[in-house]
Amino acid sequence: MDIQQTLALLGGLTPAQFMRRHWQKKPLLVRQAIPRFAPPVLRAALFALAAREGVESRLLHSTPGAWKLRHGPFSRRALPALQQPDWTLLVQGVDLHDDAAHALLQQFRFVPEARLDDLMISYASDGGGVGPHFDSYDVFLLQAHGRRRWRIGRQKDLALRSDLPLKVLAHFAPEEEFVLDPGDMLYLPPRYAHDGIAEGECMTYSIGFRAPARAELAHELLLRLADDVGDAPSRLYRDAGQPALSNPAAIPAELQAFAHAALSRALAQPLGLERALGAYLTEPKPGVWFEAGDASALRKGLHLDRRSRMLYDAQHVFMNGESYRAAGHDARLMRRLADERQLTARDLARASDAALELLASWCDAGWAHAGSARCAPGNAAVAFAARPSA
Repeated sequence: MDIQQTLALLGGLTPAQFMRRHWQKKPLLVRQAIPRFAPPVLRAALFALAAREGVESRLLHSTPGAWKLRHGPFSRRALPALQQPDWTLLVQGVDLHDDAAHALLQQFRFVPEARLDDLMISYASDGGGVGPHFDSYDVFLLQAHGRRRWRIGRQKDLALRSDLPLKVLAHFAPEEEFVLDPGDMLYLPPRYAHDGIAEGECMTYSIGFRAPARAELAHELLLRLADDVGDAPSRLYRDAGQPALSNPAAIPAELQAFAHAALSRALAQPLGLERALGAYLTEPKPGVWFEAGDASALRKGLHLDRRSRMLYDAQHVFMNGESYRAAGHDARLMRRLADERQLTARDLARASDAALELLASWCDAGWAHAGSARCAPGNAAVAFAARPSA
């Protein structure tokens, strides 16, 4: 992606300008971010997804003064009638289950891939919504069908109602109001309060981002570092000089020093923290599984499976929770695959035997698919603007 090229998706801003002016700073309303938008997942397909095991879905129904929340899967009969007002169906991670939704998500890869999370689709009957709330992460709200009225504000009072099964602000104070039509999009930074109400039947696509909490990140990294240390021979604590004690409940200072040394050893592993971080960031989402593939057409090109997560740093490439050391031309090839999510036959012609063997193993595992490479993700927006005007 050319980050200096203006995009209709960003209201005529370049990705570089958007990130500098708006990202984590202030909202942006874009009229016709995708002109004549033809949503890749329509109502029937969304309902079918919500009925599947392994697909995260929720059903919200608001009544005067109360909310009801249920978790899927939902058969079609379990959903309210379309004419019934004030209900919302939320389906998470649609990009994991639909190629076109995945391609739409790729239009936002001017943000680090490590931060890009998923595409959630919200279907609402007239009056439906999830109540005034705030998210702890950035979000793009793309209107796919129908109209939704948004009220937003820089909320200082973040107190939540304690009587509801979902996080609804107790004292919402909106400052601006917009009605979004199909193809319009609203960007909101973290903790920016918002409330969207459907005006008639509507669908909204939410592009969300990962924002790991510091404590969560420390927990995950320490677990992975401990696993790495556990692969090496471990020294047992010894206290041959320990005297008899009249206060046996006191923790010996030598044992505390041993514990400090054990943790320091884990943190001191060369590139250990970098490996742990990359593996954590590329770990597939819960419930994701891959079908075995075929690497026989590898020389013709390959593309990553939509469910695969691939990142890299200066010394490694990371794929679906695994880390690999990489250097030289092979490293450049793998980084290109991570950035573009595909390689052509020309790209592969100069790959080493070791690189081809690794790529073949990924194809066999279903992490990538061999054959002629598809169009680059950066060009996928064309597919969503192809519907002719009436």
